[in-house]
Amino acid sequence: MSTEPETTEQTGTEGAPESPDVPESPEGTVPVSGEAEGAREGDGGGPGDEEVTPEGGDAASGDADGTPEGEDTASGDAEGTPQSDGAAQLSEAEAELAAQRLERERIERRKAEKKGPLASGAKLSGTAADLLAAVRAVESGEKPVRPAFTEPAPAPRRPAPEPERPPRPAPVPAAPVAPPAETVDAVRRVLTEGGAPPALAAQATSVLGEGADSVLREDPWQLLRITGVRPDQADGFARALLGADCRPDDERRGRALTVWLLDQAALAGHTALELPALTAALAQRGVPDAEAATQAALAEGDALAFQDALEEPGTPARPAATPSGDEESEEERPVRVLAGLERYALAEESLADALGRLINAPSEESSAAWEKAVSGTASELVRTVAGHGLVLHTGGEAARAEPAALLDAARAAGLRAFAVCHTPDGARRFAALLSDDASCVGTVAGVLSGAEEGPGRDQEGAFDLDLLIVLDAPQLDVEGAAMLAESLPDGARLLLSGDPALLWSAGPGRVFADLLAARACPQLASRVPDPGPLGELVSGIGAGELGQVEAPGKEIVIVPVRDAGEAVHRTVQLVADSVPRAFGLRPEQTVVITPGHGGAAGTRALNAALKERLNPGPGRFGGFDPGDVVVHSPAPGRSVPGRVVRADAEGLHLECAGGPVVVAKELVESRVRHGWAVTAHQAVGARWPAAVVVLPGDAAQALSRPWVYTAFGRAERHLSVVHGVEQALPRAVAEVAAKPRTTRLRTLLTAQVPVAG
Repeated sequence: MSTEPETTEQTGTEGAPESPDVPESPEGTVPVSGEAEGAREGDGGGPGDEEVTPEGGDAASGDADGTPEGEDTASGDAEGTPQSDGAAQLSEAEAELAAQRLERERIERRKAEKKGPLASGAKLSGTAADLLAAVRAVESGEKPVRPAFTEPAPAPRRPAPEPERPPRPAPVPAAPVAPPAETVDAVRRVLTEGGAPPALAAQATSVLGEGADSVLREDPWQLLRITGVRPDQADGFARALLGADCRPDDERRGRALTVWLLDQAALAGHTALELPALTAALAQRGVPDAEAATQAALAEGDALAFQDALEEPGTPARPAATPSGDEESEEERPVRVLAGLERYALAEESLADALGRLINAPSEESSAAWEKAVSGTASELVRTVAGHGLVLHTGGEAARAEPAALLDAARAAGLRAFAVCHTPDGARRFAALLSDDASCVGTVAGVLSGAEEGPGRDQEGAFDLDLLIVLDAPQLDVEGAAMLAESLPDGARLLLSGDPALLWSAGPGRVFADLLAARACPQLASRVPDPGPLGELVSGIGAGELGQVEAPGKEIVIVPVRDAGEAVHRTVQLVADSVPRAFGLRPEQTVVITPGHGGAAGTRALNAALKERLNPGPGRFGGFDPGDVVVHSPAPGRSVPGRVVRADAEGLHLECAGGPVVVAKELVESRVRHGWAVTAHQAVGARWPAAVVVLPGDAAQALSRPWVYTAFGRAERHLSVVHGVEQALPRAVAEVAAKPRTTRLRTLLTAQVPVAG
C-alpha cells in the first residue's frame, strides 16, 4: 500500500465540525427509536434515545433496507410522506410486493395444513414455564393460566386451511386499490385530533384497513404499525385521544410495543427473539408487567411463540424420541423459548420444509442428462450437484467461474437451468462468464416479481427447472429464500453460491450462514483466489488480517485525514481528479463507500459535495437534476444505481440497470437519493472499476470485519482508503466479527435432515 501526497494536495481546510451523530452501522444494536440506522439528522434522535440489544443485535441498518432519507421518521414535518405511486401501471416495487404476497399465501396454506401445536419437551421453570404454559393453553383453546388475563382470550389468529386454488403459471400481481377518500379524511381527522401528522392518513388507512379511524380511536397505539412511528410518538397520540385513561400498564400498549419490538428486531436481522430479551426490552419502554404484555400478545395472535432445542456447537442433532424412549431424558433436554412475528415464522418454517424436500428427494428422472453433464467435465461442483438436491458453494469473485461452468454444462446436457444474482450488475458480470446464452441469468427480485423474463413455471406454479443457481447467497433473507425454494419442483437441484465473509442480508435471517452451520448438505469451497493486490488484501481481511500489500500499479492507496471536513475534501479530489487522471476512468466509474448516511462525512454530506463538483444545479425536482448519479430503492432491501434523465409531470425519469424507471413525484423523496456515495449494504452485490472508502474518525465504532471486507471488495482496479480512524481499522478486521442474529432455520432444518458427514 502507499500514501498519495502527490495526487491530493493539502489545502489546510479544517472542514465542518464533527457531527454528534454516530454513523449508522450495519453491525449495530436494535434501535428503539423507530429506525434501523441509529440517530439521524433532523429526526429528533439523540443521546437520550434508548437502545435494546437482543442477542447482540446485528442491525441491518438503514442503508441495508435501502430506505432513503424521506423515510427516516414519521415525526416532525411529514409533508413529503408518500401516499401512492400515482401511476396507471404497476411499478416494479408494487409488482414485487404483490408477487411476494401471493407467494406468502401459498406458504401459509401449506403451514395451515400442519396439525397440532409445536412439539415440546423441556423441563422449564419460572417465567419461561409460565409463558410456555400460556402458549400451550392458547393453542389448545383453553384460558391462559396467568392471572393477568381477566377475560378468556380468543384463539390466536392463525391461518385457516383454504380450498386449493387453481394452478397459476406465474405470480400475477393485483392492481393496488386506493383507499376511499372519505376513509382517508376520517383517519386524517383522528390523526389531527391526536397531534399526529395528517399526511400519515393514507398510509394508516392502507395499513389498518377499512374503519382505520375507529381502530385508532379504540387503540391509539396501533399507530405504531405505521413505518417510522416511534413509541414516544404513539404514547403522545394516545394521551391526546384517551386523556386520563391513558396508562403505561394499558394492555393495548403492551401488545403494540411487543409487536413493534419484534418488528424492530426484524429490521436488525432477527427472525425471532428469546423471551427474556423481549421482556427486558418491554421493561425498558416503561411496560410495568412485561411478562403479562408478552402473554397478551401471544394470546391475541399478535406474535407466535416457539421452543427450540439447544445443541452444543459442533454436535450432531439428537434423534427424535422413540415410542418407548426415555421421556425423562427428553424432558431434561434444554430448550430456548422464543417469540416472533408470524410472517417470518412462516417463511422460515416453509424454507426449512422446502430445503428438506430438495435434500431428501433428488430426482432420478433427469439422471441421464446429469450423467451427460458429468461426463463432459472434470468439475467437482458439477459431479456434486448431479447427485444432490442442495449444494452450498463458497468463494470470492473469481470463484463465480465455477457456477458459470456448471450452468454451461447443465444446459449443454439438455437440462433446464437458470441463475439469479442479487443485483443487475452481478447478473451482468455472471453472464459474461457464460459460453453462450446470457438470457438464462436474472436477479432474485426480478424473477420473483415477474418483472424479468425468468425460467417460466409449470402448471402447478413451480419453476420449470432442473437446476437453479443462486449467486450472492449471503444476501438472501428468509422470505426471499423461502419464495425461491418453494418455487422449485420436486427433484430439482439448487446450488447456493456466495462469499460467507460478506455482510449478511438486509432483511431478517442469515440463511446462507445457517445452512453452512447446519451441515445438512454437501459444501464445496472454491480454491480459486481473487487475483492481484486487491485480491490479496481482501483475502487477508477475510482471514482477520490487515497486512501490507505490494501495489506497484497504485492499485491500493491510503489517504490519511485529520477530520471529517478533510475527509470530504479529499474524497472529492480523488473522485473528480486523481483517480480519473491516474486510471483513465470517468467519475461515475468510482463508487464512494462510507459507514452511514449521517454525520459530517456520511453519504448525505459526501453526496452534497460531489454533486456540487460533478453536476452542480439547483435541484429542480426534489433536489435532483438531469445527470445526477442516484440510488433507487424500489422496495426495502433493494438499492439499484441509476442516473437522472429528466423530470416532468409524470415523475422523475431514471436510467437504472440499462432500463428506464419513472418514480412518481410524491415518491421521489422516499425512494431516490444521490448515489455518488453509498453505504456498504447498498453497494454489496455490485463492483466498480474504482472505489473510495471513507473512514472518518467518528466511524470507528461502526466498523467490523464483514463491513471492511465488503467495502474494500467493491473495487476491481483501484482502491483508495480515506483513513481517519487510526488503529480502529486493523482492530475491527482482527477482532470485530459479525454480530449474531437470532434465527431458527438451523434448528428447523436439522430436525428434518441428518447432519452430512
